[in-house]
Amino acid sequence: MGASWASGVNLYAAMAVLGFSGATGSVELPPDLQILENPLVIAAASVMYVVEFIIDKIPGLDTTWDSVHTFVRIPAGAVMASAAVGDVGAAMELSAAIMCGGLAAASHATKAGSRIIINASPEPFTNWAASITEDVAVIGGLWVALHHPWVFLGLMLAFILLMVWLLPKIWGAIKSVFGWIGRLFGGKHAPPAATTPDPPSGQGRMDRIDQLERLKGLLDSGALTQDEFDQQKQELLAQTGHRGNKDAGGQGRGREP
Repeated sequence: MGASWASGVNLYAAMAVLGFSGATGSVELPPDLQILENPLVIAAASVMYVVEFIIDKIPGLDTTWDSVHTFVRIPAGAVMASAAVGDVGAAMELSAAIMCGGLAAASHATKAGSRIIINASPEPFTNWAASITEDVAVIGGLWVALHHPWVFLGLMLAFILLMVWLLPKIWGAIKSVFGWIGRLFGGKHAPPAATTPDPPSGQGRMDRIDQLERLKGLLDSGALTQDEFDQQKQELLAQTGHRGNKDAGGQGRGREP
């Protein structure tokens, strides 16, 4: 479980930690995982960890890296889990691959999804903080899993509960971010105001309330800055005042003899 969870977050750090721990004799890896102790494997995992350490701190590039590694981290987590119990039996090996592959997928989705939201902020400091936190969590989590497995199981249960609560919120925020990007680059534009008939006053009021609520949702998710929100809100209120004046003028003319 520790290897598959860590693989979903940072596969190369997990491989390097397990291989180094086995090579130094601090833990005894299962026979099918002892290949990680090979100096060549440790060196390759360490080099790839350094590459990921750098890429993970560059906004936008980290999400591209995560997208590609969807096809690497999840299968690797399943393979390492199955290798950890390979000497127990074929049924246990397959069960471990299924369950721990799902765990690797969940931890990967949590990391990759949170990075998409973080990238909505233009500054790089949140990316650095998130990357360093993930690395510390992987290295520290594997150490706890190897030396204090019952403590790790308790932490893993807390992590699973956190994912159940967090993933729907991450998905909603991701949809807001991509919706904003779609409108920014080639989204549908409203037709000119001169060719659009004014809706009835009640319907127009509800439409404006809906628009204000959507703008507030984009502000809360980080898709809009406070300045962009204020500007669009003022434009919407200005349109409201213009329509109100036009309606009042029309009613006044209707009462003229």
